[in-house]
Amino acid sequence: MTDERAYPDEVVEEFPRPPREFEDGDGRTIDVRAWEGEHGPGDDAFEAVVEMYVEFDPADRAQGVPPVGEDRIREWLANLFEQDGYDVLAWHGDEVAGHATLVPDNETTYELAIFVHQDFQGAGIGTKLIEALLGHGQQQGAEYVWLTVERWNRPAVALYEKVGFETAAAESFEMEMAIRLN
Repeated sequence: MTDERAYPDEVVEEFPRPPREFEDGDGRTIDVRAWEGEHGPGDDAFEAVVEMYVEFDPADRAQGVPPVGEDRIREWLANLFEQDGYDVLAWHGDEVAGHATLVPDNETTYELAIFVHQDFQGAGIGTKLIEALLGHGQQQGAEYVWLTVERWNRPAVALYEKVGFETAAAESFEMEMAIRLN
């Protein structure tokens, strides 16, 4: 069952599943892993994600996320991780370099959001993170994924197109893009 959005008829090819390790464009070892549900506030992994967002450049926020302020970030992440969505994290050692999530609309349709910390942007992490997230979603049975992006954000639009998203709608300053996984 889909929503009112337009989705491509064609199913994309399979994406690589996490975990996956690679060297980014700056020579750093990055490990992309799926978020496991047993983590929560107080846990080292949860705290590392909180730290990434506390240090996240406010200029890189989009559509009000991530929220600003540690308490709001903690509440947002706790709520996000409790949903029946899918999350992957890019790790550089014990530091979270990026986070991508599929937030459920219903049993088959998900909204994608991705955040790469400013110290790790431009090194190819976003591409690997999205590919791993989409592979994880495919493996778990997600069928449709959509996102919105500001049309002026050409690097993000290019990244989404590179992994197979198609423009579904183009309103004033935002574009909606969609992909079919299964």
